[in-house]
Parts: sequence; structure tokens; C-alpha cells
Amino acid sequence: MANSRRHRTTYGRLALVTALAAVAAAVPLNSGALAATALPAVEPRAETPALHDDEAGGDADADDPAIWRNTADPDRSLVVATAKQGGLRVYDLAAREVQSVPAPAAPGPDDAPGRFNNVDLVHGLRLPSGRTDLAVTSDRGSDRLRFYRIDRDRAGGPLTDVTDPAAAPVFSSSQEEINEQRTAYGLATWTDPSTGRSYALVSRRERTRVALLELTPKSDGTVGYRKVRTLDLPADFRLPNGTSWAPCGEPGELPQVEGMVVDPANGTLYAGQEDVGIWRLRADLTGKPQLIDKVREFGIPGTYDPSTEECEAGADPGFGGKHLKADVEGLTLLDDGDGSGDGQLLASSQGDNTFAAYDREPSDHNEYEGGFRVTAASSSLDGSEECDGAAVLNKPLGARYPHGLLVVQDGHDAPGDPERPSTNFKFVDLGDVLDAVDD
Repeated sequence: MANSRRHRTTYGRLALVTALAAVAAAVPLNSGALAATALPAVEPRAETPALHDDEAGGDADADDPAIWRNTADPDRSLVVATAKQGGLRVYDLAAREVQSVPAPAAPGPDDAPGRFNNVDLVHGLRLPSGRTDLAVTSDRGSDRLRFYRIDRDRAGGPLTDVTDPAAAPVFSSSQEEINEQRTAYGLATWTDPSTGRSYALVSRRERTRVALLELTPKSDGTVGYRKVRTLDLPADFRLPNGTSWAPCGEPGELPQVEGMVVDPANGTLYAGQEDVGIWRLRADLTGKPQLIDKVREFGIPGTYDPSTEECEAGADPGFGGKHLKADVEGLTLLDDGDGSGDGQLLASSQGDNTFAAYDREPSDHNEYEGGFRVTAASSSLDGSEECDGAAVLNKPLGARYPHGLLVVQDGHDAPGDPERPSTNFKFVDLGDVLDAVDD
């Protein structure tokens, strides 16, 4: 199954077509491109082994990370990350692989296999054996959530599958519909402090729908879920000039959401609609969503060409944002670390290989506060390109990362075999990021 990032024909490619046309016409770089170039750079301290999305590599493709802190021994903390059809990978703070968890096999010869898209953590979920931390992943292949108990010292690896075997598909009504792969995609977890109940917010691939699922621990120690409600974000938009606009894409595709994160301080969900921008809404999916920033391509008309499977851009009416170039990906929350709930929302601006930082306070209108790039540290340790997923933790993580850690996906790991798709994760000292954003 192809990597969605590489075959999408919406504004990720539209932006590329626009850029190439500009170069061909000898048009100077726009202010957005100049701003991206001028952003401060940070360098990774380490990187995970390369994954290869081909048969020899087990169809593994790095996508989304989560950072689990070992409170008893922070030096032995972990990074849990998705590898799509390659399942899950677990890394230590030296970026060495600790465990590889395969995705489930296809239920039938003509059915889609398991494909782990996004991952997040739930802390202290009450199971019959006691409270435990869980890694939760969206299995796009089977349209389900899967749950893994985290035990750092377990023989055989820290993750144990505790998914309820009876867990139903999130969006699909049959295996035939699952095989169409308009399935569980983006993921964010949330525990309501007023009730202690834990939830997952799950988006649907190639649709604008987001579902709220309550996690339901079972008496046998497994974990399932029940659907509480759904919400559909807009698929088209009224522009200031009175016209209607929708992102260009393959026929039948709607502008999907992938990157999501919930602010636990106020129950706010931030959702990245890839070719549109970043939405702010209540994590219980009630109330009216607000678009806090738009991609630069917002409002640009596009025409899908079936012969090239690409979108060709029209004239830019000037209604887009300044800080994000489609796709919007990898939303993660940076806490100030003082218990105040202050901090920043970080977003991957995939189209120009940068990261944008916003004030996480809704009362401050989530103002843009700066950005940065993750660039090469050496000839053997490159930066991050076309970043899909990111995770940040502003807590001491032992001797390696006493200031905290940022983990970002790299969509083009280098140096590597140019004939093979290569992806991995970069580990960045959070102190370097804070210095860059504060500059």
C-alpha cells in the first residue's frame, strides 16, 4: 500500500507545481519563502535507524512519535513511534531500537493489512491489575484503535498488546468498506480531569470527520472504546471575494485531518486539516471550531489533471496565511514546565520543512510566536524534511536530554540508498529549540 504522503495530489503537490512554475518564470521567492529561509536552525543530537517502505524493509515507513517518560529513572525513558505497515518501533534515548511490534496481518488474501498511522499516550489508566500507561495507535489498515501496555522492564520489550479483540471499526461498517481505506487516521488522546475518563480523538482518512471515542477498560485487562460523537469540519470555504473554494484533490477526496493534540489544561483540541490550516475546538467536539491559522495555499484554485495525477494551481488571490505551507502536520504541545499551563503549540509546516510555534492560550488568540528548522548536524546526521509527526516533552530526561526532548519524523533520511525510500526520527535537545524560538 502506498505511503499517503507520497501519493497525495492535494496542495502538497499543488505547492510544488506552483514553486516550479515560479522558478521557470524567474519569479523571485515570495515573502513566505524568504521567511522560512531566515528562520533559526537547530540540529539533532541523534537519529533512529532508517526504515524502508519496500518489500525488503518490511514496508516500514516512519510517521508519528510519542515520548514516554520513566518517572522512576528518566534515563530509561522511551520513544514509541509508528512505522505504518511496519507496525510500531520503540527506541531508547540513544535512538536505538528496543522493540519492534508488527502490525496485524490482513484478515483475508484480498483485505488490507494493519497499518499504524499515529500514536499517543494515556497515563494511569485503571486496569484490573492497577493503573498503567498505554500507547494508543490508530490502525488505518483495519480502521481500529490498538492499545499497548507500557512496562519498561518486561522481558521481550516494554509493549504488550492489550487491545480488546471485540473492538469494532471506528468508521467502517464492513470489511469491504475498510478495504477502501477511508479509515482511522489521525489520533490524539485526552483524559478529562473532571471525570477521570480517558478518550481518543480520531480523524478519518480522506474525509473531514473527527470522532470522540471513550476508552473502556475490560475486566480481562484489555481495552476497548465506544463512540461518543462525531464532528465534520468544513470541506469548502467562502472567501472574502464572495467565491467558494475547496482544496484541490483526487475526485472523491475531502481535505483530511491528521495532526491533532489536546491541551490538558483547558480541554482544547487543535486539529491540522492538512491543506487548510489549524483548527481550535473543544475536545468533547461540542461548540464551534475556529480556524486559528491557514496554509499559504488557502484560497488558491486548483484543477486536477488525471493524466499527471497532479493539481495545477491558478492565480493566488492572497487569502492564505504566512507561516504554514501545506501540509499542516505533526501538532504537539510544548509546556512551559512550571505547572502554569502556559507554553506553545508546535506545528510541522511540511511544504517548506519548517516548524511554527503558536501561543497555546486561546485568550491570546494563539498568536504566532516564531519558528525554526531542523537541519543537518553533520554529513552523517541530516535534518528533517517533509516532517509528518512530532512530539515534545519539557521534562528532564536524564543525562542525554536534561532540558527535555523534541522528536520529529524525517521524510527523507540521508545519506542513504537513493533507490530506496528512507525515513526515520530525529532527536533534538529541547533547550536548543527553546533558544531558537526565543530569538
